[in-house]
Amino acid sequence: MAEAEREPSSEREVKLSAAPGFNLPDLNLATEEVTAAGEQEARLETAYWDTADLRLARWGVSLRYRARAGWTLKLAGSASEGLLVRPELHFSGPARTVPRRALDLLQGYVRSGELRPVARLSTWRRRVLLERAGQRLAEVVDDEVSVLDGRRVAARFREVEVELFPGGDEILPSLLARLRTAGAGEPDPTPKHVRALGPAAERPPEAAPPELGPEPTAGEVVRRALAEAVTLVLSHDLGIRLAGRPEDVHQARVGTRRLRSHLRTFRPLLDRDWADALRDELAWAADELGAVRDQEVLLERLQGHLAHLPAEDRKAGESICARLAGAVEESRTALRTTLAGKRYADLLERLVAAADSPLLSGQHKIPAVTVLPALALKPWEELRAKMRKLQAESPNEDLHACRILAKRARYAAEAVAPAAGPAAERFARAVAALQTVLGEHQDCVTASRWLRSQAGAGRRAFAAGELAARELVEAEKARAAWPKVWRRLDRPKLRAWLKA
Repeated sequence: MAEAEREPSSEREVKLSAAPGFNLPDLNLATEEVTAAGEQEARLETAYWDTADLRLARWGVSLRYRARAGWTLKLAGSASEGLLVRPELHFSGPARTVPRRALDLLQGYVRSGELRPVARLSTWRRRVLLERAGQRLAEVVDDEVSVLDGRRVAARFREVEVELFPGGDEILPSLLARLRTAGAGEPDPTPKHVRALGPAAERPPEAAPPELGPEPTAGEVVRRALAEAVTLVLSHDLGIRLAGRPEDVHQARVGTRRLRSHLRTFRPLLDRDWADALRDELAWAADELGAVRDQEVLLERLQGHLAHLPAEDRKAGESICARLAGAVEESRTALRTTLAGKRYADLLERLVAAADSPLLSGQHKIPAVTVLPALALKPWEELRAKMRKLQAESPNEDLHACRILAKRARYAAEAVAPAAGPAAERFARAVAALQTVLGEHQDCVTASRWLRSQAGAGRRAFAAGELAARELVEAEKARAAWPKVWRRLDRPKLRAWLKA
C-alpha cells in the first residue's frame, strides 16, 4: 500500500498568463542582492484524475500523476492578491493505480464514484531558481502547456509560475513587476487542469447552496439551509481524514447539528419519514464527531489552565493533560475508521441528495416570508418557556437544556434570515450570545466532572483539584452572567419579526 512520503507541505505560488511569444526576462535583482541561476529545461507528462462529474476540481482539489515524480494531491487552498496557497501531499505508486492513502483521503468527495484520468497535459518547462547568499527564495517557471486528446493536441496555453520559498515574500513585488514589464499577464490563480478541463471544472461543487431570488419560496429557503449545512460537513471531511484537526472536527459536527435542527424545525415542509430517518442517521454521525470534539475542548481548556498552577504542581498538571491527549488521539483514530466505513459513505450520499433535492411537502411553494417565521417561532417559544423557569440556583442540567434549545432557536433564525431579513439576523446574534454563555458554563461543568474522575492520588490529585477549582470559578461567572444576556434577548422588539 502506498503511503504519503512526507508530511503535508504548502505550495505558495503566483500564476500569470503569457502570450506565445513571451520570453523570460533577466531575473537578477541587483538592488535586492538576488541572483538567478541558469535556465533549466524539462518535459513534464502529467495525468489528472477525477470523477466523471469533476467533483475534485469543483471542490478546489486536484490529484495528478507525473512521470518520474509520482502522485501529488493538492487540497483546496486560499488566494489573496494572486498568491495561491495550497497544502499538498506526495505519494509513490504506479501510474495507473491511485494510491490507497489518496483514495482514503478523498472518500468524502468520491464516495460511490470512481476516479479516472480526465486530463493529460504535456508541458515544456523552463525553470529559473532565485537565490540570495545560497538561500533559495523563489523559483520561476515558464510553462508551455499542451492539452492532449489521445495523440492529438486539443489546446495550448502558456503560463508563468512564481513559487515562493521561506524568505521569498519580500522579493515578490519586484519579481512580478519584472515579469509584467516583460509581457506576462495579471495574476490568475486558476490551476492548469482547470484551464484544460474548461467550464465544467469551474461549476460550483456538489451541494452548493443555491442563489435565492428576491421573493423565494419556503422550499427554496429550506433547500438553501440544508445545502449550507451539508457543505459545512463536506468541506471539512478531508481535513478530518488527514489529521483530525480540531477545527475540522468542530465544523463538521456543527454541520450535522444544523442539519438535525433544520430537519426538525422545517418538518411541516418535509416528507416526515424521509426527514426523521435522516435525522436519526445524523444523530449517529454527530455522536461520533462529538466523542472527539468534547475531548478536544476539554484538553484545550486544561492546557490553558496549566500556566496558572503553582510551579510545584505544574508537572502533575501536565501529566493529566498528557493522559487526556492520548485519549484524544485514540478517539481521532477511531473517528477516521468510522469515516472510512460504508455507513458514513452512504450518509454522505444521502446528504448530497438532501442538499440537491430535499423531499418537500406541505406549503413549500408558498412565499417564505409567509411561512417560515412561524416555523422559527416554535423553537423560540420552547427556549423562552424553559428560560423563564430558570433560577439562579437551577441545576446544571437545566442550564444545559436551555443551551440546546438556544442552539435550535439560533439555527432556525439563521436559516430563515434570507427571507426574514436583518431582523432575523439580529435575533440570531442575540441568541448566539446566550448560547455562548450557557456553553461556557457547560464546558466548565464537564471539565470539573472529568477532573474528579481522573484525580488519582498524591500530587496528581492535588493538581486535579486545583484545575477543577478554576473550572468551578469560571462556571459561577457564567452562571452569574446568563440573566443579563437573557434580558437583552427577551425583548419584544427583537422577536417581533417572528410574528410578523
